[in-house]
Amino acid sequence: MKQLGIVDSAFTNLEHPNAPQQVGGLGIYDPSTAPGQFVRFKDVLESFEQRLNRIPLFRTRLVDVPLGLDRPYFVVDSNFDVEFHIRHIALPKPGDWRQLCILVARLHSRPLDMSRPLWECYVIEGLENIPGIAEGAFAVYTKLHHCMVDGAGGQGFMMTLHDLEASPEPAEPKEIEMITDAQPGNIGLLSRALFNKVVTAPTEIGGAFRLGTDMLRTIMRMRNGDLPDFTAGGPKTRFDEPVSPHRVFNALTLDLDDVKEIKNLSGTTINDVVVTVVAGAIREYLLGKDELPDEPCAVGIPVDMRKRKGVTEDANQIGNIIAEIHTNEADPVERLQAVAASIEESKQFIDTPLVDLTKISGYFSPIIAKTAANLYVDRELTRYLPTGNCGIVTNIVGAPVQLYCAGAKLSHYHCLGLLTPGVGLCHAVFSMNNKVSISFLADRKAIPDPEVYLKCIEDSWAELKEAVLSAATPHSTSTNRSTGADEISARRRQRKTAS
Repeated sequence: MKQLGIVDSAFTNLEHPNAPQQVGGLGIYDPSTAPGQFVRFKDVLESFEQRLNRIPLFRTRLVDVPLGLDRPYFVVDSNFDVEFHIRHIALPKPGDWRQLCILVARLHSRPLDMSRPLWECYVIEGLENIPGIAEGAFAVYTKLHHCMVDGAGGQGFMMTLHDLEASPEPAEPKEIEMITDAQPGNIGLLSRALFNKVVTAPTEIGGAFRLGTDMLRTIMRMRNGDLPDFTAGGPKTRFDEPVSPHRVFNALTLDLDDVKEIKNLSGTTINDVVVTVVAGAIREYLLGKDELPDEPCAVGIPVDMRKRKGVTEDANQIGNIIAEIHTNEADPVERLQAVAASIEESKQFIDTPLVDLTKISGYFSPIIAKTAANLYVDRELTRYLPTGNCGIVTNIVGAPVQLYCAGAKLSHYHCLGLLTPGVGLCHAVFSMNNKVSISFLADRKAIPDPEVYLKCIEDSWAELKEAVLSAATPHSTSTNRSTGADEISARRRQRKTAS
């Protein structure tokens, strides 16, 4: 039996039918590398079942402490049935990309059964009319609760469920490493809760004192000019309304080399480039609705804290920074440089308590945290917040090698994030196999026309790419990247002087 960590518990406390706290992924597989160039559902099922033996957590379910007095536990599910979690479906004719996106959005909107192991997997056939994928390709959509994994930890999950070659040597049978201890009864759980409260009370009091001290120190650093003024958000938009239980999903794929070229010529980072693409898309979409605010919109950007605070046993080790994305800037090159500066400025808060606000829900007992979260969602209190957040942009690095499932090559992969009561748009950026996927999950009320928003992303990328390439010298190369970035900066200064 294993108790959830603080951040892990926060995601179970925030669970609500309108905002299920689950993440997912959509992989498309090319069967031409498989034996006979064909993969059966049975092959996928056997491949996954064998690999699940290496992840005992996926055979566990949650057990709540009576009265919600302490964080829940993972215990081995004695009724675990892999065929309940891995399901086989097919698209209806004609089997195109739009149908796949609608199906995935519908599956992702359904909350997981919290009484069972917190994941589901769907093998999807019938992809006959999707351009750019191999004949006979199939998709695998997987969703799992955020309390089990974060974006960075998801890479290890993907590596475990896949092979590194199309025809690997048969693995030796391995006994399942069960999480120890049988599930105690209610009296045992209450006893543990009481013991935890007594044992951890000094630590929690000390932690609360340090949190208060760190918060006060952060405020003083901002007043002294050592830190920039904290940006809690931006103007209110359609994206920070209370969310409904319905979702839309879509994605596009860019060439990683093209993204790197823009990054090199502009002297920015890949993350700066993709956030700017999102900023341009939001700007174009809101302009089309005649809803673009005069002030710059802001987004949340998750940050992997493993390299900053050390690895812990928690599944989730993430923080979150808020950055302005300068949707009020029409020039894409100016916007890129402004976004890069905003993100760099926001990174100064990584060593402050403001990056760990997600933890707050996990610090409280579920009886308090869940009641407060349900009250917040049901009463639609997000409407009364003074500032808004128009979305999340999370950047996830995929496996550095080619992956296979039952001999089929993983050719495309798109991530799906989650929505919170006041954030109805989430972008997930995923890089793998020299490709960059930009996908979005949105509340259907916020984006009733996902094809229009996808076109906004495509237009934003094309506009940014053309502007950066035209602003740099025609002869700028990878050996002279700093020169290209300097020239772009010089032209920016010239435009500002002229204006």
